[in-house]
Amino acid sequence: MVDYCPVLTLPEGTQGFVVYCDASRVGLGCVLMQNDKVIVYAFIQLKIHEKNYPIHDLELADVVFALKIWLHYLYGVHVDVFTDHKSLQYVFSQKELNLRQRRLLELLKDYDMNILYHPGKANVVAGALSRLSMGSTTHVEEGKKELAKDVHRFARLGV
Repeated sequence: MVDYCPVLTLPEGTQGFVVYCDASRVGLGCVLMQNDKVIVYAFIQLKIHEKNYPIHDLELADVVFALKIWLHYLYGVHVDVFTDHKSLQYVFSQKELNLRQRRLLELLKDYDMNILYHPGKANVVAGALSRLSMGSTTHVEEGKKELAKDVHRFARLGV
């Protein structure tokens, strides 16, 4: 068995950015890619009150989270955002939105973006990130706990 770490690359120019997002009842996970290469991973654990949000709101919050933390890459350029929540494709044309959704959409209005559907089973990396439990390493083999803690720390920092 060969262990390896995925290689992160530096962005080249301002074209071809893609964000994959997924939300769960644990947290929000997303991946920024360019030309099929990973630039950065990000994860944030949900606060206690956020765990009660409807999944539609969590998925929308995940898109906002990704665009805000990668503002320096994505502001002023076109970006495709993929999510496994099909109804988000139509969020800009929905007539009735709750207050939270309107507030989140207000944060997205300045971005040149498309929200596209990507089936959940194909959205593996963002899905795994969204389910990270930031303090628990009980499921990790004994020799790899330090590595798992490093991955969690880097994910929290957005590295």
